[in-house]
Amino acid sequence: MNNYKIAAIPGDGIGKEVVAAGVQVLDAVARQSGTFEADVTTFDWGSDRYKATGSFMDEGGAEMLRPFDAILFGAVGAPDVPDHVSLWGLRLAICQPLDQYANVRPTRVLPGIRSPLSNVGPDDLDWVIVRENSEGEYAGQGGRSHRGLPQEIATEVAIFTRAGVERIMRFAFALADSRPRKLLTVVTKSNAQRYGMVMWDEIAAEVAKDFPDVTWDKMLVDAMTVRMTLNPRSLDTIVASNLHADILSDLAAALSGSIGVAPTANINPEKTAPSMFEPIHGSAFDITGKGVANPVATFWTVAMMLEHLGEAAAADRLMKAVERVTAESRFHTPDLGGTARTQDVTRAVIAVLEGRNALETEVA
Repeated sequence: MNNYKIAAIPGDGIGKEVVAAGVQVLDAVARQSGTFEADVTTFDWGSDRYKATGSFMDEGGAEMLRPFDAILFGAVGAPDVPDHVSLWGLRLAICQPLDQYANVRPTRVLPGIRSPLSNVGPDDLDWVIVRENSEGEYAGQGGRSHRGLPQEIATEVAIFTRAGVERIMRFAFALADSRPRKLLTVVTKSNAQRYGMVMWDEIAAEVAKDFPDVTWDKMLVDAMTVRMTLNPRSLDTIVASNLHADILSDLAAALSGSIGVAPTANINPEKTAPSMFEPIHGSAFDITGKGVANPVATFWTVAMMLEHLGEAAAADRLMKAVERVTAESRFHTPDLGGTARTQDVTRAVIAVLEGRNALETEVA
């Protein structure tokens, strides 16, 4: 029996609601698996803590997380805290020190969910977006001077290192090689960004030589938005820089039906530190406390966490349960056009995991 130490950081807004639901489902799949247990420790890090103490997390917080096997993260961000303060104060303060350099965002149309694209179903949109997660446009390099004066200057320096680009390219090519279609699209903007992105392209071509079974192509980021919308079947695995993949993955989530079903994993591939798993929807304060947040993204995130921990059978069991529930429109939350509540979906998924009929689950 494996015993995994999981750090839960609900954070802000609906993060608290969906992480609570995720822990419920994690406990259920652990009970049914018979192969592992999950020992969850919850941290009260987030904007409430910042407003009370001036800090989002304990001093040395990232180091406190090192003994854990994985991290389940909710969201960070509050209406009365500047977004750049909250992001750098918590999420990036974990990702960067723990070298979680591969951000992985699968996207597909789940059963019962309709894509806004006409005639697009599960067989037409099944992608994995790999985002470079440690440098690029979000390296944190730059500054401001002459504040408040007409000649005020602000710089934001995109950092591309050979080591950083090569390792994300190898990760993306290997992931593409493991998928049935063995197809990779490298997103770039080297026509306008003539230094960092040109090196990005060159390293992609170098790494491709080590993966002869992978068919790959290159796409400018602006043209990529058109291709994702008009020809989704032509894509499979996608790799892009920190900023480009951040934007494209939100588009991908919308094209799959809702950002409320989209998961992500911040991976340390070498496992020198724990990886962190989170839904991508953010804190969503407009629906916080209403009990209607879609927990599917968190459940899918938990499945990714289980797969990363080596519990592939449990991950597969959980995703099959999620798909059986999404197939029923009565369990669709408002973001999917339904009226179900967070706990309705949670109870239904647990019912399926326990071998019961989800349709017998009462909807509030």
